[in-house]
Amino acid sequence: LVEMTEHATVPVINSLCNLYHPCQALADFLTISEHFDDLSKVHLAYVGDGNNVTHSLLLCGAILGATVTAVSPRGHNVDAQILKEAEALAAVSGATIRVTDSLDDIEGVDVIYTDTWVSMGDNTPLEQVKEIYMPYQINQALLDKTGATKVLHCQPAHREWEITSEVMDGPASLSLDQAENRMHAQ
Repeated sequence: LVEMTEHATVPVINSLCNLYHPCQALADFLTISEHFDDLSKVHLAYVGDGNNVTHSLLLCGAILGATVTAVSPRGHNVDAQILKEAEALAAVSGATIRVTDSLDDIEGVDVIYTDTWVSMGDNTPLEQVKEIYMPYQINQALLDKTGATKVLHCQPAHREWEITSEVMDGPASLSLDQAENRMHAQ
């Protein structure tokens, strides 16, 4: 993509790579803005693997002035350089960017977000990572504990793994709005 932009006569958009998922983050914050009047007052918690979605949420949230907390198991954190970039953007916008491995650090959040535990192109069986990630599953108990009123998942979802069907199909889920907003964001 970088090389293509040097020679392209039209805009080149990175819609997905191993480090970033910018179009997803734009759709996600569009979805959040449909339910909250002021993004600078929203606390979004991403729970799971510190992957391309997490990176783009941190960067986009930092630009928009939101509070974004990434909660990942140790050893599965966000990229350190991307975290530095998000923190620098947050210093300008007034956003708050946090990274932790403890679900106790997200009490009082507005929105909880998760993604698949194994990214596209990774052939690791879900069973193999279950022990690492199951404590980070989004379920009703986590919503009750944190007070989150909205849930996002960029799909496809592995139900009963990273998110329960009860939550995915429940009143807090914005996943269908989120999917629709991919069209509008792009």
